[in-house]
Amino acid sequence: MTAPDPSLTVPAPVLAPAVLTEAPVLAHLVRGGFIESVHRASVVVTAPDGSVERVWGEATSPMFPRSSNKPMQALAMVRHGLDLRDELLALVCSSHNGEDFHRDGVRETLASAGLSEADLQNTPTLPLYEPEQQRWIREGLAPASIAQNCSGKHAGMLATCVAAGWDTTTYRELEHPLQQAIAEAVEELAGEPVTATAVDGCGAPVMAISLAGLARSFGRLGAAPDREPGTPLARIATAIRNAPDYLGGTNREVTALVRETPGLVAKDGAESVVAVGLADGRGVAVKVADGGSRARMVILAGALRAIGVESSALAQLEHSPVLGHGEPVGALVATGF
Repeated sequence: MTAPDPSLTVPAPVLAPAVLTEAPVLAHLVRGGFIESVHRASVVVTAPDGSVERVWGEATSPMFPRSSNKPMQALAMVRHGLDLRDELLALVCSSHNGEDFHRDGVRETLASAGLSEADLQNTPTLPLYEPEQQRWIREGLAPASIAQNCSGKHAGMLATCVAAGWDTTTYRELEHPLQQAIAEAVEELAGEPVTATAVDGCGAPVMAISLAGLARSFGRLGAAPDREPGTPLARIATAIRNAPDYLGGTNREVTALVRETPGLVAKDGAESVVAVGLADGRGVAVKVADGGSRARMVILAGALRAIGVESSALAQLEHSPVLGHGEPVGALVATGF
């Protein structure tokens, strides 16, 4: 008998958190008047004081915010010496497209600390932005760490290590002073402890908090320029508002949402997470249970409308047509708000 391939071993089942199992249907895909598919999600709105104001689904069980945690990670960096202009600080918070100006910004951040692309430890990929990705393929360019959407964050981490006198070769390890400082910042803004850690797609640690904790963090971030002027948190919120193209890039929904909604900050994350902070201190966080990103922004737009947010970007976020033979025959729509 042939021994089983250990790489194909299925891990033992674990109990899924309630943020997934108790998620209600919040989006319908409608084709020709018929509901073809549904998406389940949990959504929470926190009040300016951080309390839970409204919730659809479940908001207190742990989840990985993925890249939606980047502004909190950036907070730890700024507190420990990272000092960048707005565009580059927004890039530290980004999941960027890998366009020319993104890659140039990463190089500038590294050079400011006496470092280079060779110091990056994030996963090499092709750029996210399709025209640039196709150019790389045509020209036979290999995947590169600088092109990967988290290279701004990793450049910021490395520059912080130089500023703080920390080792730059082990910055991704959970025990590293940088990652310990990030955990402290995440817990402070969420108002709760980190309950689990794992390795994110880029190779850095990812830390679990609740959906309510994520919304609470963004509420404080959104209000920081008015409530906490001059602080590192206010600095990050201002950078995101002033440089949304560096937060995402061309044709990115998160960029349009920040650009077109005064006082709003936002960050999208893998596995269908997105979080928003408003200038009045309210926070909104979304987690689609199946991890597919198709319905994420449609659901966020529904939640924002439900709490009275007006923005020209919402119509764009809600516009998700279903095609039949190349023609619109339906739409993906939010429901239940």
